[in-house]
Amino acid sequence: MRLREIAHSRTGDKGDISNISVIAYDPADYELLVREVTVERVGACLGGTVQGEIDRFEIPGLSALNFVLHKALGGGVTRSLALDAHGKSLSSYVLAMEIDKSA
Repeated sequence: MRLREIAHSRTGDKGDISNISVIAYDPADYELLVREVTVERVGACLGGTVQGEIDRFEIPGLSALNFVLHKALGGGVTRSLALDAHGKSLSSYVLAMEIDKSA
C-alpha cells in the first residue's frame, strides 16, 4: 500500500532545510509509521535531492514523524533555481512510498 493511504503530510522550509511531517490519519497506525518510514527509506525515496543529513523526530502525541532534510533546497528559497524552491512537492514523493501494513 502507499503511505498516503494512512497518512498525510505538511512541509516547511528555512534556508536550505526542508521539513516534512508525516501524520497518521488514525493513531492506531502510528507504530506502522515508526517501523516503515525510516530515515533510510525517506532518503532513498528522495534520491539525490537531499545533499545533507536527514533527521527523524518521533511525535507520538500527534501520531506523527518529522523529518528535517539538510541541504535539500538547492541553496535555499532565494538562491535556488528549482521550480519548487520551497520543497512542497517533496512530501508527495514521500507519501508515494510503498509500505508493508501486514508486517
